[in-house]
Amino acid sequence: MAERPTRPLGLRLRPTEHRTLLFFGDLIAAILADVGAYYTWLGYAWYKLISSGIPPLRAIKFFPSADVPVWFYFLPILWIIFMVEIYDSHTAAHRGRTLRGIAVAAVLGLALYSLIFITNRDPESLPRILVGAFLLFASLLTLGWRMLYIRFYTSSGLQRRILVVGAGKAGRTLARLYKSMSPPPFHFVGFIDDDREKIGKSFEGFPVFGNSEQLLQTLEEQHISDIIIGIMGVMRGVTFQRILDAQEDGVEIIPMPTLYEEMTGRVPIQHLESDWLIRSFVDQARVSGFYELFKRVVDILGGLAGMAIFLFVYPFIALAILIDSGKPIFYSQSRLGKSGSLFVIRKFRTMHQNAEADGKARLATENDPRITRVGNFLRKTRLDELPQFWNVVRGEMSLVGPRAERPELVAEFQRQIPFYRARLLVKPGLTGWAQINYGYVASVTETAVKLEYDLYYIKHRTLTMDVQIILRTIGTVARGAGR
Repeated sequence: MAERPTRPLGLRLRPTEHRTLLFFGDLIAAILADVGAYYTWLGYAWYKLISSGIPPLRAIKFFPSADVPVWFYFLPILWIIFMVEIYDSHTAAHRGRTLRGIAVAAVLGLALYSLIFITNRDPESLPRILVGAFLLFASLLTLGWRMLYIRFYTSSGLQRRILVVGAGKAGRTLARLYKSMSPPPFHFVGFIDDDREKIGKSFEGFPVFGNSEQLLQTLEEQHISDIIIGIMGVMRGVTFQRILDAQEDGVEIIPMPTLYEEMTGRVPIQHLESDWLIRSFVDQARVSGFYELFKRVVDILGGLAGMAIFLFVYPFIALAILIDSGKPIFYSQSRLGKSGSLFVIRKFRTMHQNAEADGKARLATENDPRITRVGNFLRKTRLDELPQFWNVVRGEMSLVGPRAERPELVAEFQRQIPFYRARLLVKPGLTGWAQINYGYVASVTETAVKLEYDLYYIKHRTLTMDVQIILRTIGTVARGAGR
């Protein structure tokens, strides 16, 4: 006898809601770790007094206390910043990645404390018991909370059950994507399609239950919580009416591109209608004047800080480049900025001289033979991009945005990739959503995937997202995992 489907309990959390839940859970765990570390430190101090024959103070010192440094109370926020890599809802649902992320956060915290402790003239102001106990408690409490979250996330009674209307190209793309994800973010039940030849068959391992006339019956039998619209063209009137009926019954209706964005953090450019660009970037992707102002202020401050770092490391990097491959130290290139405006960037040279002797523009690839030994280090740490902070100060670039591309490559890609020029709607950035989520691209197909990330950023950009990208970039630089 087939197992009866489990009805979802009505908790339809989106990725942003998952991240909010993770943030508050981690924050509570970190605050509890702060309190636990304080009383551990206090208990240790009392133990030393008793061991020395000195009677401890009888007064109970409650948390918070003026006896500990002010910086100690900010450790929970710092802990959350260190864990920024595991705030993606799919990564957070994976036990191995979660454990690794917490371990990395603890190691980064210990390394930062050790560096400050060694260079500080007053080590007594940095009590080791406080920091050590905090890192231990924070790791254990966060791990316990995250394991509960994973149990909640993967619980069959809490996950959404989705049915896709349309077993065509878009619907099958979702099915293939779903099968590639572990753990799955929801239950993919199957399809509804009005093509008689598809009814009763399976696609990507999922059945076609019937046509739109049987939609409401299928929803009831399979306990569906969400309907995904996988029809990219014209929809039959009866199909539209059944979907409206389902919505009135409490079933959530989601367009295929929206679910694709939730699952991947990308925009499905191969499954979009011709007017998508106007609907997405005119109606949906407008940002407030406050966002633009704040972003510019952050760009100026970040650009000036970056220029200070550039001036500090310039002598060392210049000497390394000269010894490794000679002159020049920098190379210059024309790039396209917002609205197609042309500007010039400078970088530390990472390739051999005359790397493009034939004058033809080429994308850099992983293990590119044109890259020098010093250049490989500069690329991994992103130090080669330090001179571009001047472009940020000048307003030609931003700290966060799509990668600035050469005019020749833009002209070539926009002929082959739909919506490619839409990435010029915002300023290019030193780092961006595509840069932190995708590696080198060596083909038009891979460039299209990177474009999907860029368009997702343009459509969903917020101050919170910009901060997340900056923090993840700092983590990438610290690990030497840049590209």
